[in-house]
Formats: sequence, C-alpha cells, structure tokens
Amino acid sequence: MLVPDFRPQFSNSSTIGQSAKRIALRTGNFHPKEVIATEYREFNLRHAQILVSSYKHFTERDLLPMNLSPLELAERLFEAPFILLSHGTEVDPVLNYGNRAALTLWEMSWDEFTRLPSRLTAEAPDREERARLLAAVSTRGFIEDYSGVRRSHTGRRFKIARATIWNLLLPNGAFYGQAAMFDHWGRI
Repeated sequence: MLVPDFRPQFSNSSTIGQSAKRIALRTGNFHPKEVIATEYREFNLRHAQILVSSYKHFTERDLLPMNLSPLELAERLFEAPFILLSHGTEVDPVLNYGNRAALTLWEMSWDEFTRLPSRLTAEAPDREERARLLAAVSTRGFIEDYSGVRRSHTGRRFKIARATIWNLLLPNGAFYGQAAMFDHWGRI
C-alpha cells in the first residue's frame, strides 16, 4: 500500500476538497477523485515528516528512523504497531491523522476519524483534565507517561497508558497542532 486508502470524498465543505477544486479549475482538469487522491497523498507525506521531526525536536528520540524516504516514512507510520494520532489548530481541534492501529482501536473509518473533534476521544468527565493536559503540552512542548480512559466509536471503553503527547511544528517553527503516541492500552 503506497498511502492509506482512506480517501475523503469530494466535498465543497472540506479543506482538501476546496483545495482540489482550486487546482482543478486552475489547470482545467476537473477530475475530483484524482485531484483529491493527489492532495491527500501529499498531505500524508508532509504530515508524516512533521510528526517525526516534531517528536525528535521535543523528545530528542526517534519515532522512526529519519533516513527513510517520505513515502516509506508515511507507510511505516500508518502501519506502525503503536497508536498514533494528531489534531490541528482549530479552536475546537479536529483529528487530522490516525494510523491503522488508532482507527482500529477507535473503531472508525478514516473519514469518521478525521472529522471528529479531538476532545470527543475522551469521556465527558475526563475532558476538563484532558484540556489542562493539552495546555501543559502547549507550554512545555511535550509530556510523557499520560494515562486516561477513552471510548471507541461503538462505546467500548479502554484505558491508555504511557502516552507521549507533543506539539507539532512546521519547518519554520510555526505551531501546527498536537500528536499522541502510545503502545499500552487495554479494554475496560
């Protein structure tokens, strides 16, 4: 698999859809599925680099080897045995990435997952604590050893443990969102 095959549907309301439409209108080639697939692939290649470089920046450790090609990196992150997810910078941040392990744990498709406000990954009573935690990450750059209870799309509860949460930075240093990675979880 070259890139996760969870391509968003063409939509006038989606950022990728709007961008695809602009490109198509500019080039005169309006084939929405092809344009979206290209944009989606480019997003994943760039996003993988941001996930890995930001993790290295804050933790001084490698999430995956840095000597991989952009395509190999994106594929390895998506197929990694650990959970990896991220959200953007919206006022109410929305998930913008989840690897296969995250999609499986939350029992969601790519489209469902990447439309979910990240606060909804936590149970209602835990959302205030989660908000405080993310504010601390914003200030310090990252935290380790986070644990908490989450609920999948179908209502199954699970506890995550030893999670690392870090800020995502663009190459110019601009804030790009936050990511979380963990490899310890269990059903409750």
